[in-house]
Amino acid sequence: MIKKSTLLLLFLSLFIKTYSQKKNSKNNIKPKLVVGIVVDQMRYDYITRFYNRFGDGGFKKIIENGFTLENAHFNYIPTYTAVGHTSVYTGTTPNNHGIISNNWYDKYLKESIYCVTDTNYNSVGSDSKRGQRSPFRLMTTTITDQLHLAQNNKGKTIGIALKDRSAILPVGHTANAAYWYDGGLQGNFITSSFYMDNLPNWVNDFNNKKVPEKYLSNTWNTLYDIKTYTNSFDDNNDFEGTFKGKETPTFPYNLKELKDENGNLGMINNTPYGNSLTLDFAKAAIENENLGKGSYTDFLAISFSSTDYIGHKFGPQSIEIEDTYLRLDKDIEKLINYLDTKVGKSNYTLFLTADHGAVHVPAYLQSLKIPAHYLGTLNIKNFLKKVTLKYFKSDKLIENFSNYQIFLNKETIESLGFSKKEVAEKIVEEIINCEGIYKAITANTLQTTYFNSGILNSLQNGYNQKFSGDVLLIPYPATLTGGRKGTSHGSGYNYDTHVPIIFYGNGIKTGKSSKRHHIIDIAPTIANLLQIEPSNAATGRVIVEALK
Repeated sequence: MIKKSTLLLLFLSLFIKTYSQKKNSKNNIKPKLVVGIVVDQMRYDYITRFYNRFGDGGFKKIIENGFTLENAHFNYIPTYTAVGHTSVYTGTTPNNHGIISNNWYDKYLKESIYCVTDTNYNSVGSDSKRGQRSPFRLMTTTITDQLHLAQNNKGKTIGIALKDRSAILPVGHTANAAYWYDGGLQGNFITSSFYMDNLPNWVNDFNNKKVPEKYLSNTWNTLYDIKTYTNSFDDNNDFEGTFKGKETPTFPYNLKELKDENGNLGMINNTPYGNSLTLDFAKAAIENENLGKGSYTDFLAISFSSTDYIGHKFGPQSIEIEDTYLRLDKDIEKLINYLDTKVGKSNYTLFLTADHGAVHVPAYLQSLKIPAHYLGTLNIKNFLKKVTLKYFKSDKLIENFSNYQIFLNKETIESLGFSKKEVAEKIVEEIINCEGIYKAITANTLQTTYFNSGILNSLQNGYNQKFSGDVLLIPYPATLTGGRKGTSHGSGYNYDTHVPIIFYGNGIKTGKSSKRHHIIDIAPTIANLLQIEPSNAATGRVIVEALK
């Protein structure tokens, strides 16, 4: 006979084992939905500057209940929209994934190309050519591709943004759909025949509601009393751009009166209502595509693009940008509440980041006696002509100059008895004397020398041997080309590279880290959470401290 004490021990052992298995099983349940949010042109300090003005249910909620990286950076140059979205979702840099800018010079086609233009496909939902798009220039897989591969093409992957590149590149080659906004007289979300032949009924229904027209019948005034916007410039200043038809960059903005001169229904991009429109469409997608309701994990990639349009026009210190983020905070709260209700609080994982930051308006920095610069590209081109004439007796050696990259004309150089290498080296030797150029390096040096830190490491990570130029330049910090109002981005300096990364939801710890992390760490971390293979060229690391 078995003693009662032995039976009791066996029972307790079995109970503990069963309880442990159930607990571990519960903790390891994969999310039904992953939501990736990219806020276009969101500097990290927008969180700290505006934190006390945010409500409890938006940015604060995901920060206080999720895991925040306070020292996250892009580790490549250039910091542009297409490159940022691609790097977030591939977990690697342009030297691997091949998206080296928004637009770049194609040295094989001998013309400038746009990152997602593909005339092999047609617009769906529009008579314009804005739907002739695909991700074919993306050379690697994304985390969203890997999720489809891991699930035998089960589950849905959908990208949504105002910008085509911001909808297309995150969801890779295998997406079920990518939708972007066709403004002007259209005011519709559209797609490409790369994804489908006809828009789903729910998209047509959404477009038929004429939501952009309703938003643009509003007046954009500050959400709160304008006197409370003490984190920003005075409303009327010399550093902000203006809308056509309005002499000053000041509130209120009567959108109904201004829209005809400012892109008609495309004007919504330049207002906080563009983000609200994106949210409305994303909620419709969740509802009608039953995201998070199936047996497999779905992935929704959302990009809020209006922050970028507004940032370019008005700059980081403007009341317009502060008001935009206060309104975006409310949109984030609405999204979280919607996900909690429709998908379930424990059924989704969310991350939020940005595709780049932005520099303070250089004219403003100059007014404070902080070094800042405006650089004319024509001056650089003229300088290059003088150099090539002086040393090589020809001004036809430069095939293209764009994105701070010089493409040499190999055929002409060799016909004159020179090598591309010696021309490139002479240009580097001389161009450093050109006003506004801080550093210069040849492609050959980037191929033969490893820079393990600093801005040359970032330049190396952004250099693609097949697609990039022969000489690469770096301007001084706080340098822009163009006018003296508003801002831009693209550099490897902190104002462009330091962005938020916040994880929230299923499988995510509560906490924060001030360790330096890179934007390319997001995709491997999500892959680890989902227990799938990372993107096929991923070089980022799993952020283990963020995961339960």
